[in-house]
Order: sequence, then structure tokens, then C-alpha cells
Amino acid sequence: MRCFIKSEIMKLQRDFLLKSVVVLMLAFSFSAPVFAQEQQTSAEKTLSPKFGIKGGLNLSNLYTDKADDNNLKAGLNLGLYSKIPLTKGLSIQPELIYSSKGAKLTYNNILFGKGEYRFNLNYVEVPLLLVVNLAKNFNLQGGGYVSYLASANIKDLKNDGTIKDIKDLKAENFNRVDYGLAGGIGVDVMNFTIGARYNYGLKELGSSGLAGQLTKNSKNSVISLYIGLGF
Repeated sequence: MRCFIKSEIMKLQRDFLLKSVVVLMLAFSFSAPVFAQEQQTSAEKTLSPKFGIKGGLNLSNLYTDKADDNNLKAGLNLGLYSKIPLTKGLSIQPELIYSSKGAKLTYNNILFGKGEYRFNLNYVEVPLLLVVNLAKNFNLQGGGYVSYLASANIKDLKNDGTIKDIKDLKAENFNRVDYGLAGGIGVDVMNFTIGARYNYGLKELGSSGLAGQLTKNSKNSVISLYIGLGF
């Protein structure tokens, strides 16, 4: 009974996140003419494209009907972005990002001791977002992403912080292409940007082989926190 209730709660959480992203994207078309503010910095007289670098922290999980928040794994995101104005307060933002996703599983037994297995999926990702400024320094973002699986491995991290073993997995056992929805918020201060984003995967990961079969019904779920510098 407890497992059933927990499964239903997780389903409701995923449905809420998915609907929130969709509503956010639809709201852009109505809010932009009313709330849009100037996007240029105080040193600029006209709207101009921005190019920059960004990086930060991923908190990722592989979600299924039995997903568990305790499986959140920390990873990195690092890459390039461009912010191209369409009109005052409205831009499109393409990016090229290296993003480490996956999940973790803790263990505690007599045979292996204490530690955790970290399941790492490393992607080259291309998000494409619509960005609307609700205030001069605050924006909402919505859109989607496509990514390509570059590598996969399992890391055995002991409780004392040492790495016991790293096993590379065959990327061919997974669907190399992933895609999904993305939504978030950002704060711009001069040429710096700080933000948080949620990526909701729509593609099942598994393809073939043991590793692929074990993750066949799983999809990526990632919260990204980042800071960037534009030029």
C-alpha cells in the first residue's frame, strides 16, 4: 500500500511539472506585449545579440513509475549560449551544453560496506528556449531540447569519498538521441545571468543489452542551476 501511494504521488508530481512547462510556454504569447521590458544593459542604447559561456550544477534522476527522490545525483553542465532579441522583452536562446545526467543508488551491507553507485549519462545537448522578460532583470524561459549521448558509465563511490571502480557502459545499448521539454527562470545583472531550469525527458533511455534493458522504461529528469557571462 505504501509503495502504491508513493508511486501515485510521483505520477502527480510529474504531471504537475509537465503541465507547468506547457502553461508557461503558452503564457509567453499573452504576457510578452503586456509585461515585456527592455533587455539591453544600461551601457547599451539598442537591442543586440548576446553570446556567452555558462556552467553549473545538475541534480538528475531517471524517472519511472517507481522513481525515488533519494536517487538524485549531482552532475555538471557547461557550455555556450546565445540570446537573440526578437523584440523588446522577447528573445530566443539557443545553447550548446555538455550535461551529465543519470541517478544514484546507495548501499550498506556487510559484503560491500557503505557507498553509492552513480549511473552517469553524459550528453551533448542543444536546448532552444523562448525567453520573456517580466521585469528588467527577471525572465521566464520555455522550450525544448535535443541531446546526444556521448558516453555512459557506472561509478562506485565509497562512503569515505574514494572511488573503488568505474565501469564504462556501451552507449550503443541506449537510445543515443534524447529530447524533452525545458522551462525555468533567470536573473540578469549587467552581463551576468543566474538561473534555474527543469528538463523533462520524453524519450525512453534503454535500447539493447543488459544496461539498456535495465533502463528501458526510464527517462531523464534534471534540475539545472547555472551562472553565465555574456559578451
